[in-house]
Amino acid sequence: MEERPPGSLKPHLDKLTLGVTRILETSPGVAEVTFVEKEPAERHAIISWEQKNSCILPEDLKNFYLMTDGFQMTWSVKTDDTPMPLGSMVINSISKLCRLGGSSMYALPNAPCLADLEDDTDEEGNEDKPEKPHFDSRSLIFELDPCNGNGKVCLVYKHAKPVVSPDTEIWFLDRALYWHFLTKTFTAYYRLLITHLGLPQWQYAFTSYGVSPQAKQWFNMYKPITINTVLLSEEADSFVNKLDPNKCLEMLPQKLSEAFHKLVVEVSLIGNIRGSITPA
Repeated sequence: MEERPPGSLKPHLDKLTLGVTRILETSPGVAEVTFVEKEPAERHAIISWEQKNSCILPEDLKNFYLMTDGFQMTWSVKTDDTPMPLGSMVINSISKLCRLGGSSMYALPNAPCLADLEDDTDEEGNEDKPEKPHFDSRSLIFELDPCNGNGKVCLVYKHAKPVVSPDTEIWFLDRALYWHFLTKTFTAYYRLLITHLGLPQWQYAFTSYGVSPQAKQWFNMYKPITINTVLLSEEADSFVNKLDPNKCLEMLPQKLSEAFHKLVVEVSLIGNIRGSITPA
């Protein structure tokens, strides 16, 4: 990818990143913030993608690609004076916006595929929830973000037939291949991506089982700029050591006294039992 001259994107950088670069650079412990500048996608490349996949890109995503062909920002934290990669914000380029679940022409006739995982019973009793994507021909699914191997954020066309106004949504596919709804539009998802600072496993905050304990530690250290504060507010103290040494020391004599009293009672009972069964 050809890089732009230095500073060519600077006037638009704050708007593109919603000012999060300055927030990260002033955050304690953040070692370096790296933003990869990309050329705008060529219009013919977008048209070629639409023709190849028989679908129209949503207008907001198309405008995004016409401004920058993908997005990549990473940041690290210092641990023992060594930078450790932590945050990662990625939107695949138009050339890497690849379809998931499509059968390959090189696959064997009876080879397993993602469509084999379809189970219509999953939709029963979920009328109030969005309909989940399908790996078979009912949906078209394209990978927006590989999530560093923790899952995949996908652009989902709910109806595979080509339409002028595409019915698309953004979904998260976890490592167990379960679907989780994120947003209705790419713009809304992009804001989520930025405001969650690209923290590890942040997409799992929108699942029923949440992020891992290790990821929660990072969430509490670098709180996401988001209205979704339930994850932190409910369990913010779950990692705090609530052991008060002073109270423990105050309770120690009482506990020892209780234990000694219990021991004396047990010894007395044993003595009484032995005395009662001793032959005269």
